[in-house]
Amino acid sequence: MSKIGLSAATVLALLLAAPLPASAADALAGTPYTKGYLSQDDVARLGEELVFQRAVQTYLWALPALNMYGMKEGSEAKFGKGYNVLPIFKKRLDAKTLITTPNSDVIYGLGYLDLKEDGPMLIEVPPGLQGIIDDFFQRPVPSEGEIDGRKWAGDVGLPGPDKGKGGKYLILPPDYQGEIPQGYFTYRAGTYGVFVFWRGFFKDPKQLEEPVKVMEQTKIYPLGKQGTARKMEFPDASGVPVNMLYPQDGTAFDMLSRFIEHEYVDPKDFEMRGMAADLGLIKGLPFKPEEKMKAMLDKAAKTASRISHAFAYGPSALKYYPDRQWLNPFATNAEFAGDSYNQLDARASFFTYAYSTSPGMAVNMENVGAKYPNAFKDADGDYLSGDQNYRLTLPKDIPAAIFWSVTVYDPITGSGLDNGQAFPSLNTMDKPKQNADGTTDIYYGPTSPGEGKNWIATLPGKGFFTILRLYGPKKAFFDKSWKPGDLEKIK
Repeated sequence: MSKIGLSAATVLALLLAAPLPASAADALAGTPYTKGYLSQDDVARLGEELVFQRAVQTYLWALPALNMYGMKEGSEAKFGKGYNVLPIFKKRLDAKTLITTPNSDVIYGLGYLDLKEDGPMLIEVPPGLQGIIDDFFQRPVPSEGEIDGRKWAGDVGLPGPDKGKGGKYLILPPDYQGEIPQGYFTYRAGTYGVFVFWRGFFKDPKQLEEPVKVMEQTKIYPLGKQGTARKMEFPDASGVPVNMLYPQDGTAFDMLSRFIEHEYVDPKDFEMRGMAADLGLIKGLPFKPEEKMKAMLDKAAKTASRISHAFAYGPSALKYYPDRQWLNPFATNAEFAGDSYNQLDARASFFTYAYSTSPGMAVNMENVGAKYPNAFKDADGDYLSGDQNYRLTLPKDIPAAIFWSVTVYDPITGSGLDNGQAFPSLNTMDKPKQNADGTTDIYYGPTSPGEGKNWIATLPGKGFFTILRLYGPKKAFFDKSWKPGDLEKIK
């Protein structure tokens, strides 16, 4: 049985082992027929239950899009809107930026294109860049046919068809039927919205100019309109308070209505759009729920959000090691697709706490891509608490060809923990102190473990989780001859 199959079986076992209270499932199933008919009150009650269930499922289905729209709308409100606006976190991304599980140890560039408004777009990718292009359902944008004998999806720059040499990428709208010009790396998006996600690595935290300079060579403009295109803007997003999180309450459905109204209608989505339609979310019609419906949608969104959080760290979450608490948040492929079905729970779990996918993130190859073990519990199986001090020991020869890092996050929003330090992380470039035997101890907690020790601060009264990032994971990670310790309570 596959890992995904085991996960589904675990969920089913949990449901059977812990049935809903009699007041919920049993009451619905036991709704009486009188002379073969349901009472009018029961018909109304069952209808309300149906609306609630469809709202929960609609939220979970739309979670990738909600996550992306939260980023887009938050960014555009603060830094401006347009294909020519590419905010860059030139001094790294700190906890002032509210966004799901950002990496404080790289340079980010995050841009948002609108192919409905601007048509096919050209992206001139500079040499030396590493990037991803996703649609607004956070699926890697695929190439239009083969490029150099193979199909590509999402990856550009170093992991893409230009192989780090730079090149011009033509991004077509999903419904584009015009002539396709030659001479470009041509991709076709699944939505009108396109996410441009650039990452840059640095070797010295005090010298960040080089990756920023590479990103600032990016040019984005409508096909055939380079001469009249708007001038590129690269606002510095570092240290700027901005909320780019998705809603976890009823306002999520207002956001979803904006997405549905603007976006391409993909025939593959008709069934789920049918569920959304029952909530009043219909393209071309205003979304104006009455107060009773608003209250129902608010409860549904809060329920769905809690369900997706449970996916991420509950019993169905997949462990990297049977004797460790480290979880694998991305145990599937970039499309979350099984052989005969889509992996809905895995997708919802991932986009609860993260954004953006690409084949390079999912691949299991030495020295390629990255791996992201995360931990919500300590060695005793207790949730990580900001009131407690912990020690994490990383064995010597950490298997990361490029760099490694550890970061702490808020368990509700997934944003970086605003812990009073410059960044809620520690990385290779910080040159953390090693023990005499080559191991590395990292201390988590509300109080410093002492001068010269590797410390990431936590907040009393607040939980947290941590991600261990390994960029360019080596053989020892994959064959598990190297594995991190758990976070252990310091008594």
